[in-house]
Order: sequence, then structure tokens, then C-alpha cells
Amino acid sequence: MLRLDISQVAQQSGIAPSALRFYEKLGLIASDGRHGLRRQYDDGVLIRLALIALGQRAGYSLDEIGTLFQLKEDNIRLCRQDLRDQATALRQQATELQATADLLDHISSCTAQSHLECPHFQSLIKDMLTDKKGDPIAAAHSPLGL
Repeated sequence: MLRLDISQVAQQSGIAPSALRFYEKLGLIASDGRHGLRRQYDDGVLIRLALIALGQRAGYSLDEIGTLFQLKEDNIRLCRQDLRDQATALRQQATELQATADLLDHISSCTAQSHLECPHFQSLIKDMLTDKKGDPIAAAHSPLGL
């Protein structure tokens, strides 16, 4: 096991020393001593930092990451069901983003005099305003009255 000081961890992880200190304060990582004034970490901290970054990319808060990943010393346990649930939520979000991108593509290239007269535009908008079960989710708030 290699020991790294805070500047080496920052350089290798791309995470600012101030963020490392903040993560330590939250209990997400732990230093295992000091060399002079510099915090020292075992090289396993790099894996923990990668998991923290993954958790943030997946939409988790730092508090949720601490609970979900249970980052304790050399033991990292992941709650598989929570991860599956988050993956499902991310896929749903990706589907919604794709539908929004498709709508924006159509709006930007539509040759209709008015988008409100374009049947394809109206169809795309109606699709966005209903959930998967066909129930209206935003029709009451639609400025188009669809």
C-alpha cells in the first residue's frame, strides 16, 4: 500500500485539495496521518474518489453517496438495489431528454408557417404532456391548451 500526500491525491484524481478536505469532513474519505502539515492517504483513496465521482455523475448527493456506498476504510459495500433503481431513473431521464432533443430538432427545421399548425409538432407536444400510462401530466399548464 502506497501512501500519498494530499497534493499527490489531488494531482492523480483531478480533485482540488479543498474538495478532498471537504470529503474528509463528510466522512467520505479518511486520511491516515500527516507528514508535516500535509495529510497522508493510502492509495485506496483513489478508488473511493472514483466511486464518489461515479455517484455524483449518477445524480446522488454527497450525503447519499456516503450512505449508499458505505465508504469505510478498506471496505466498500454498494447497495445493489438502490443502484438498479437509480440506473432505471437515469434511463427514464435519458428517454425524456431524447424526446426533448427530437422536439427541438423538429422545431428548428419545421417549414410550417406556424408550429401550432404543424401536425407533427402538435403530436410531439402531446406526447411530452402525457406520461407512459397516457395520463396528462402538464396539460393544465400548457400554454398551447393541448
